[in-house]
Amino acid sequence: MWTEELFQVKKPIIALLHLRPLPGDPLYRPEDTIEQVVRQGREELHALQDGGVDGILIANEFSMPYEEEASPVTISAISYIVGRLKEDIRVPFGVNVVRSPRATIEMAAAVGADFVRNAFSGAYLGEGGITGTNVAAYIRRRKELGAESVRMLFKVNPETDVYISQRNIQKITKSLVFQCFPDGLCVSGENAGSETSIDLIRQVKEVSGGVPVFCNTGCTMENAPQMLALADGACVGTAFKTGGAFNGHADRERVKAFMAVVKDFRRSLGN
Repeated sequence: MWTEELFQVKKPIIALLHLRPLPGDPLYRPEDTIEQVVRQGREELHALQDGGVDGILIANEFSMPYEEEASPVTISAISYIVGRLKEDIRVPFGVNVVRSPRATIEMAAAVGADFVRNAFSGAYLGEGGITGTNVAAYIRRRKELGAESVRMLFKVNPETDVYISQRNIQKITKSLVFQCFPDGLCVSGENAGSETSIDLIRQVKEVSGGVPVFCNTGCTMENAPQMLALADGACVGTAFKTGGAFNGHADRERVKAFMAVVKDFRRSLGN
């Protein structure tokens, strides 16, 4: 699998570096500055890397409520922060501009990211209204930018939103693999931090055709062996934070403890 080549391990753990509110975001306070966001991002980056994670995914998780398409100020802020942090990044990294697949692809090409994650396909309904996608345009844009080496992780079932037309998750997966050429498939729980159903991971894995399947939410120190027994890796955010709280900050000791469990599991696989 390409995941083993890029991350140099079986069952890689991709840590989510959730950027604090950015200029233009409702949660960005008058006394906040972009430099504060950079400093906090750098502290959390080092906590995650020192704790032993295999990859980093940088996302504007606190830009709630999420825009239908991220505004230029948001895209500019994320790009600036990634540029400031890049010299400190020691593992493969990716970017995720929430709900903005095209911006995600373009940013990855601009900052030299190794992978991206987003809801690149499908049409969804949620608190943000109706969200449509244009997967053909995103894949073609990646090619136009000469960024075909950037791996695309597709959310099979985006957290919080539902498909406008309910379909069996295996039918969705088969269609994705056949038509859209995903590099990875991310299976989610109901929202950020909520546990992904083992059964959903199993169903997606059964029809993934060899495409790596990631547990996208709710992988914890306690359930990691069960999740990784089926999934080919995991994206982990909340479990790495102080108190296991979504609003917390990455805690080096929590990361180390989590990764110790993962490394023990990998040893059982002969890695």
